[in-house]
Order: sequence, then C-alpha cells, then structure tokens
Amino acid sequence: QVQLAESGGGLVHPGDSLRLSCIASGRTNGNMAWFRRAPGKEREFVASIPRNGDITYYADFVKGRFTISRDSAKNAMFLQMNSLKPEDTAVYYCATSGTIYYNRDLASRDQSYFYWGPGTRVTVSS
Repeated sequence: QVQLAESGGGLVHPGDSLRLSCIASGRTNGNMAWFRRAPGKEREFVASIPRNGDITYYADFVKGRFTISRDSAKNAMFLQMNSLKPEDTAVYYCATSGTIYYNRDLASRDQSYFYWGPGTRVTVSS
C-alpha cells in the first residue's frame, strides 16, 4: 500500500504563487494526479502525469497557470500554481495509480486512482 502526503498549501493573495508537493511512501509506477475540492463542490481533476513525465494533462481552468511535474526517483510530484485566483480555493489532493494513462479521459477520472493523500488546503483571498 502506498501512502501519500501533500504539503505546501496555505493562505495567499490573488496573483500569488504556491508550490504543492506530494511524497509517496513507495514506488509509484503509474500516473500521479492532483485533484481539488472547493467548498460546497464536488472533487475535480486538476492535472495528471505518468511516471516518466512524457505527457501531462490539465483541466481547462488551470492551463497556462499550473504546471505539474514529477521526480520519480524521489517518488515525488509537484504542482506549481501561479496567478492564483479566489476560485482556486480548495483542498488539493494527491492521488496515484498503478496504471499509466495515455488517455486524457481516463487520466482525469478520480476512479482511475487507487491511493489518495489527506489533502492540503489552499486559500486565495484578498
């Protein structure tokens, strides 16, 4: 079983940046992904990346602002978030799968991921 731990959340102002990290307790062979749940809303896909990082998938609302990356040697994944907006306020979750997805539809489904972290809270407010 893989345990995931997110870090890097916090309270920032609109336009600021944050870098989220996710560390896995063991080797993660498939895709890793970020999801988020805003207050009063369903959990939604943010970004996904396979183990070798040769392709990335993003939700439309974060393209150009967020960058997902991975250091597979360290079982780590990151989410660089720039130009943050109040609507980015959410708990951000790290997830991992044993499968590599080269299909955006599959990579963006939360059912595709087996292990989840407890989440890190991001609040964007003036």
